[in-house]
Amino acid sequence: MSKEDFPGWHGTTIIGVKKGGEVVIAGDGQVSLGQTVIKGTARKVRRLSPGGYDIVAGFAGSTADAFTLLERLEAKLEGLPGQLARASVELAKDWRTDKYLQKLEAMLIVSDGADIFVITGAGDVLEPEHDVTAIGSGGNYALAAARGMMDSDRDAEQIARDAMKIAADICVYTNGNLTVEKITK
Repeated sequence: MSKEDFPGWHGTTIIGVKKGGEVVIAGDGQVSLGQTVIKGTARKVRRLSPGGYDIVAGFAGSTADAFTLLERLEAKLEGLPGQLARASVELAKDWRTDKYLQKLEAMLIVSDGADIFVITGAGDVLEPEHDVTAIGSGGNYALAAARGMMDSDRDAEQIARDAMKIAADICVYTNGNLTVEKITK
């Protein structure tokens, strides 16, 4: 099967919300191949503790590629304990320049409870402007919904959950089976 014929893996919505001294990263559980749901309970949000510092990460894209990136991020953080921004930049630099890493197809949202970043293979380390960010097939739906709720009385977790519910109602590659991790600094 050629690359053009392969329908591709789809199905991820990951959101990160920073509000009231906490960061919540939530992700759905759906993985699809073409028009078929392969799995509805995938866990795309993880808690890591490199060097004794808690980090929460969510990923969109190829699972194997994302795990490779998470391992690299953990290694960077072990060498740079407690310095998520610097470790993220170092990972993005490697990702952009290393011939092996350049082929990886994934994106990450990471947080240490104080900062939240999106890391991409284009060498980007992006800090959201409005304390909310989202990636994946339903990311734009979740992002729009969450931004609309940021001025409400809802806390970070409720905003993330409500935004993911809206994304799941719109995006056929997103389901309501959530993994939610909260982190504070």
